[in-house]
Amino acid sequence: MANAIVTVQGGLPALPTLLGQGPARIPTGGKIRPGIMVLTKKAAEVPGAKDIYLKGVADGLSFEQIEKTLQDALPQLKSPLVPRNVPWFTVRAQDFPNPEVAQQILDAYGEDRGKGRRLYRFPVVFPADHWQSVMPHELAAWGAHEKRFWSQYSADGQTRHCMCHAPIPMDHTGRRTIRIFGGRKTALREDNGGICDPESCREYQARQCNLTGRFLFFIPGIRTISALELPTTSFYAMSNAIQRFQAIGHMRGGRISGFLGRSRETFLLTKVLRDVPHIDETGRAVRVPQWIIELEAPIDVTALLREDEDQETAIMQASFAEQVLEGAAPRAEVGEEPTGAIEAQPGRAGQEEPPMRPGHPTLEQLLHRVEAMGVDRESFQRYADGRWGRGWKINPHGRGRAWDELERYANDSEGYADKIDCAVGALAGRE
Repeated sequence: MANAIVTVQGGLPALPTLLGQGPARIPTGGKIRPGIMVLTKKAAEVPGAKDIYLKGVADGLSFEQIEKTLQDALPQLKSPLVPRNVPWFTVRAQDFPNPEVAQQILDAYGEDRGKGRRLYRFPVVFPADHWQSVMPHELAAWGAHEKRFWSQYSADGQTRHCMCHAPIPMDHTGRRTIRIFGGRKTALREDNGGICDPESCREYQARQCNLTGRFLFFIPGIRTISALELPTTSFYAMSNAIQRFQAIGHMRGGRISGFLGRSRETFLLTKVLRDVPHIDETGRAVRVPQWIIELEAPIDVTALLREDEDQETAIMQASFAEQVLEGAAPRAEVGEEPTGAIEAQPGRAGQEEPPMRPGHPTLEQLLHRVEAMGVDRESFQRYADGRWGRGWKINPHGRGRAWDELERYANDSEGYADKIDCAVGALAGRE
């Protein structure tokens, strides 16, 4: 199969390489835990187990290291540790390639609320604009040493498959394995037809397969080249975070990465105590109090919207200024009246205008795409006039900005249509 050549925006085509064909992933270099692990009741009764556990905690070992130490010293303990829900995040030196990072985080954002210095809330900056990239998640069943089965959507996003590792191929003799390039291959799970259906899955019903996810982020002031991660298995934490991501992205033209404003506001990760509903073994709906990870965005929403508008206006003004400095008037579309910015340049009649720069759509191309997204042409033009000024149509840079906005909302046409309707309704109310 031929490899596709991808064109990077603003640069030369990116040629395929041996190691560059997989999906882009955000590398991580450290883990903040959502809670703690403690000895099970059975393990706590075994002589010596409590001493090993307390020493491991005091030495800053990760809970995986503590559990392994317990199992090595006391082979009769198979699963000596169990998670415990607490109101703080756990930051331990051995969870970071550079153990000093853990202390830096606690020094910068830790609080002492009577139980020593702990991490209760901290600011985060996300490195990508797609929430699926900064909060990857899946249904997964783990074995003793590796992931056995996991969910994965088809390319069209319509079917959720159940995946597993493909069998390791053997050579023609059947006695030696073939060296695999690029890591183990994956395949659809055969015994369930490759379909992920939790209600009919024996692993899910036996609580061996569960929802697992993680937040990927940077912390302001903490110097790391790789992102940090916070794992979670909470459906409610991830669902609520998606709502926050979508709300902020809606107000920032699809952007959730970077600082949220000129004052360097950020998202915050904290924990809140909530009554979480679930179905018990008898089928009754019950509520249990739990500390849930909460993604906050403590920002002035009106300032955020105003800042976004100011930025767009500044870009448009810069585009006009660039063309004036280049000695070229903005090019008008057929049937469009020139704006004052063009009328203010006398004496250029009869001179040949420079060709339009490649990559800028015509107004008709732009409006055709607007219709394809289910948005009314006239409504979009009223919205665009109010957002970028009437000159956006005749300025190739202005049309480029509008096209970029359509690109950002390509996967949320319905949400974009709602945004247009709200904006046009607000304009009508001011007229």
